[in-house]
Amino acid sequence: MIDLGSWNLSIPVGSPPKTIETSQLVRGYDGKYFESHGNRIFFWSPVTGSRTENAKYARSELRETWSDGTLHNWKYPDADNFLNATLEVNQVPSSGKIVIGQIHAYESTEPMLKVEYQYKQKQQAGNIVIKVRNRYDDNHSRVIKLAEGVPLNERFKYEIHLSRSGRLSVSARDMDWSTHVSKTWRDKPLYFKAGVYVQDNKGYSSEGGKATFYNLDIDHNKS
Repeated sequence: MIDLGSWNLSIPVGSPPKTIETSQLVRGYDGKYFESHGNRIFFWSPVTGSRTENAKYARSELRETWSDGTLHNWKYPDADNFLNATLEVNQVPSSGKIVIGQIHAYESTEPMLKVEYQYKQKQQAGNIVIKVRNRYDDNHSRVIKLAEGVPLNERFKYEIHLSRSGRLSVSARDMDWSTHVSKTWRDKPLYFKAGVYVQDNKGYSSEGGKATFYNLDIDHNKS
């Protein structure tokens, strides 16, 4: 059972793109861009979908909230912060790239972390790639290839952990990576995101990203 009581959902329709609030997700929401079946949730985002302000690409993506639907932003020194997911990527755009998890910064256009699936047509499989900004004022992300050889429609797991000390770690398919982020992030409100954020904006309306999540869990351990 995937608990949707700590998320809202952005879908790529309307201007600005429509937000499905937490209460509606909990009651049960199904549509063209998102379906919930209790034990799994399905995301679809076409490359032609509407985009949030300052974004180049469309998304069908969950954003962390409190249970009452208000936005949940946190500072990393206050807890051990975890996002765990189990999913399969079902379709990619012609670029081959979709973002499947993020640590974003409140009121910023640039996240701290992206976990990205990058499909390679020649290999008929994809890589799990990390893009990270170690400092809040970094203009460019470091790019790290974490795991490779992940076919479409094959289930895999990833975990993001940002500790109180600023140690950022990501694991996927039994591969692990970690770093320490700069203290420039200490006072910045952060939040988790997960779903399908297509890294492409050209093509037909049938082109885009699809993924099915079988587990999605947030923890902020303060003990």
